Amino acid sequence: MKRIALMPLAALLMGAGEPAAPAKPALSPSEIVAQAPATDWAAIAPADLMVMDLAPLGAKPRRVVIQLMPAPFSRGWVLNIRRLVAARWYDGVSVNRVQDNYVVQWGDVTEKKPLPSDLVVVSGSGYEARFTDIGNSASPMSFDPPFRWGASVYDPYINSHRIEGPPQLGWPGFSIGWPVVAAPTFPSRYTVIREVAGTMWPVHCYGMVGVARNMPPDAGTGAELYTVIGHAPRQLDRNIALVGRVIEGMEHLSSLPRGTGALGFYEKAEERVPILSVRMGNEVAGLPAYQYLSTDSASFAAYADARANRRDAFYIRPAGGADICNIPVPVRRVP
Repeated sequence: MKRIALMPLAALLMGAGEPAAPAKPALSPSEIVAQAPATDWAAIAPADLMVMDLAPLGAKPRRVVIQLMPAPFSRGWVLNIRRLVAARWYDGVSVNRVQDNYVVQWGDVTEKKPLPSDLVVVSGSGYEARFTDIGNSASPMSFDPPFRWGASVYDPYINSHRIEGPPQLGWPGFSIGWPVVAAPTFPSRYTVIREVAGTMWPVHCYGMVGVARNMPPDAGTGAELYTVIGHAPRQLDRNIALVGRVIEGMEHLSSLPRGTGALGFYEKAEERVPILSVRMGNEVAGLPAYQYLSTDSASFAAYADARANRRDAFYIRPAGGADICNIPVPVRRVP
């Protein structure tokens, strides 16, 4: 019998090349956010925060922190809100409405509390903001205000299917940290892309804060506010002014008992939740500093893609896209 000499394993591998390194596991959205460098985070100015303290639940304080929208969005209403806070008008009003899968609303239930005399009258034309393209031959598109269109983002209110390119009715995306839709206006069918301009508006995602109003042409003052606590009611876009979003303490609103009256209004005075005070963040001692993940950053692009195409170990099939309201902009306390 012939003997077969066994070669050492190292010799067998000679010339075969190095074995392929195992693929790194895909990061989850939260891991991408956790690893984002400090340069990818943008500070939220304390003066842009509205701090609302509800009556405590037993011995537990209930604080809600709201970030107000920056210019050019909803300028008149945000100005009014700042003046209402300065006048201490919100102190002593209450949460009066909690409608399941819809909104929590607060304000003066009597509708008789005198408003400050310096409030501005705002019209529905303010529901949208203008944007322009300030690009050039070196940078074909540069939006003012900045806008990031998301290739993996779709908008079920505009398109019932995922989109491969900007739809005719609007581009879902993000502007200076907020979910928006940008609708271009082309002067003619032959317009080059550098001439794009149009309107842009924020969208009703979970936690967004809006201005309650009566029938149009009334557009509200900012004295009556609400926040979305359910599935995004996108039919309200461009019909009601959005002025901010809850960045902390959402649980104190979303967990409130549902109202049993029409539209979720509380029927009894004792059901209403008193609001002790509302102050701007720069007036509140010891308020933490907050940052949001810049929507112009590489980290946000990776995060949005991971939200739309989950590749981490739990998932079997990437979805290929995500509703714009399913890509919440990360906000954190400054470490």
